[in-house]
Amino acid sequence: MKPLRPEQMKGLRSQLPEWSRRGAVIRRTFEFTDFVAALRFVNAIGRAAEAAQHHPDIDIRWNRVRLALTTHDAGGLTQKDLDLAVVCDRLAARVERSSRT
Repeated sequence: MKPLRPEQMKGLRSQLPEWSRRGAVIRRTFEFTDFVAALRFVNAIGRAAEAAQHHPDIDIRWNRVRLALTTHDAGGLTQKDLDLAVVCDRLAARVERSSRT
């Protein structure tokens, strides 16, 4: 898979508004109600990452989960990163809803 070209990244901010890009990596920190919810999110991401064969860097700090995505073997951001970021956003919303009930 080839890295995204600069013109392909122009819409990144509107597509993934809560993610930040620094060089060839996009990052986002998710915050949950507690540690258990954060772990539910990480486990859901683990399943999605395995299915996609694309694995984020994950840092867990009590109720916060920080993800970093890049495609190491392509040397930059690829469509795989953007697709997994969208999935992560959806999973976070699902975990958040289930934590409130």
